[in-house]
Amino acid sequence: MRTFGGFLSHGARVYGEVRGDEIHLLTRPFWLGLDFSGEKRSLGELTLDLPVAPSKVIAVGLNYSDHIKEMQRSEIGSPLIWFKAPSSLLPHECTIQIAYPEHKTDFETELAVVIGRPGKNVTVERALDHVFGYTIAEDISDRDLQKSEKQFSRCKSFDTYTPVGPFVYSEVETGDLEISLRQNGEIRQSARTSQMIYSVAEIVSFASQELTLLPGDLILTGTPSGVGPISPGDELVATVGDWPALRNRVENCRPAKKNLA
Repeated sequence: MRTFGGFLSHGARVYGEVRGDEIHLLTRPFWLGLDFSGEKRSLGELTLDLPVAPSKVIAVGLNYSDHIKEMQRSEIGSPLIWFKAPSSLLPHECTIQIAYPEHKTDFETELAVVIGRPGKNVTVERALDHVFGYTIAEDISDRDLQKSEKQFSRCKSFDTYTPVGPFVYSEVETGDLEISLRQNGEIRQSARTSQMIYSVAEIVSFASQELTLLPGDLILTGTPSGVGPISPGDELVATVGDWPALRNRVENCRPAKKNLA
């Protein structure tokens, strides 16, 4: 397994491969090619930042049977996809800000895919050739708006609603990894990626039909059961396999509106 990340150096974002306590810097984002600059920095010298900068974020819903049951939905016979705003991305250890504190807002932890090669109408058999690597993500969701607006993009695209990281991993098998989320130390979600209805290859192939996937694009592959509401002061810890956990805290973006009824 190889580990890659995005970092801040004197206010500028740089990318590199993490090797032990060293970061081997690249001349461009890793999903565009592994062109190393020859410069090495220690982990302590740089600030960890977003590991991705996608042109688009594609999310998948209803990809675990138990989650379909808890949401009182039914399978639709193909992956359910929508788009999330790239501006919703949030780095590791940064704070999720609840946009509408008076609404029910849920956590959802997911395995995420980072595209490494352009692809359109790719087959399932060749889909993984277009994948650079994988990371951990959360799909924070405003359930009040999701129900009232009957669509998913806006309620899941508010600033900070897509925590991702801390790193991206390549040369790793993701077919049967444990995926979990702890809220304030209590386990809320626990499943295995082998329980996904549609595999990574099937999702990448489906998403690429008449739609060009570009290097750096991010695809969230769906959440298992156990989703639940977040509140100010919460700490969320999401894990996939034995990768370093994605950690984020929660606060309100503004005070909740009072119910005048």
